[in-house]
Amino acid sequence: MKLFGKHSQNTDSLKAAKDEIELVESVNEELDDDTTSEQVFTCSDCGVMVPLADVKKNLYVCPKCGKHSKISARRRIAGLADPGTFRKFRNEIPFNNPLDYPEYEEKITGLKNKTGLDEGVLSGVCEIKGYKAVVAVMASEFLMGSMGIAVGEMITKTFEAAEKMELPVIIFTASGGARMQEGILSLMQMAKTSAAVQRFSDNGGLYVSVLTHPTTGGVSASFATLADITIAEPGALIGFAGPRVIEQTIGQKLPEGFQRAEYLEEHGFVDGIVNRLDMRDSLAQILKLHEKRRKSWQR
Repeated sequence: MKLFGKHSQNTDSLKAAKDEIELVESVNEELDDDTTSEQVFTCSDCGVMVPLADVKKNLYVCPKCGKHSKISARRRIAGLADPGTFRKFRNEIPFNNPLDYPEYEEKITGLKNKTGLDEGVLSGVCEIKGYKAVVAVMASEFLMGSMGIAVGEMITKTFEAAEKMELPVIIFTASGGARMQEGILSLMQMAKTSAAVQRFSDNGGLYVSVLTHPTTGGVSASFATLADITIAEPGALIGFAGPRVIEQTIGQKLPEGFQRAEYLEEHGFVDGIVNRLDMRDSLAQILKLHEKRRKSWQR
């Protein structure tokens, strides 16, 4: 495996790769929080009401029943990366509206202003407990993390940058699938991202996929399920078509829990389920174990 550990000897090639992919300023890991003490979060599963500030600190995991609510891409990075280590990749991908979809550009511009993201993925380089990795987080707050031309290109560049830097890739998926506003070109991103994963794998790279709620459609049918190690968050919906569509198509009632992370783990589709509060430790352990393996190969 071509993995960097806590110390890299190949500093010249690393610097060249950083210059080429144009790493930019650090995002604010702490995230300015204007939450007031009066704001309350109500769990959609158990109905418990707790202060919103406490839920944010708990990474949007219900303190009573453990339900994992949706979390923004920036807050996900904040809870994962060592403070001050995340550097995002510059996104210079031009806007595309191949179908001249009405008001599409206005919607994308509005989401950029609202979320502070370039598109439906936030990607860059960070350290997780001292171990370097390239990390990409799909943003459910940006058109449900749908995959269009820009998202497909950003995912592809994530693997290409990781190969140049000889770093492992970790991707958190959260997507409703292909972006309908871009038609067939959005579907073509499935092949494009899958090819990027294959090239990265052929060159000895380690890819870890973290499936979060929901991971569906073209994303689940491409790069999300092609990793060396696949883990999922508790209760995540993972599949291609939704349960209702499948039931209507086959005319049968699906098993209880079908397409949920626990069902898929039981049937060998994912390697394990990791609580969001334990994710940082688990990913650091994966990076650590593979770094030891790499060193043993070099002896």
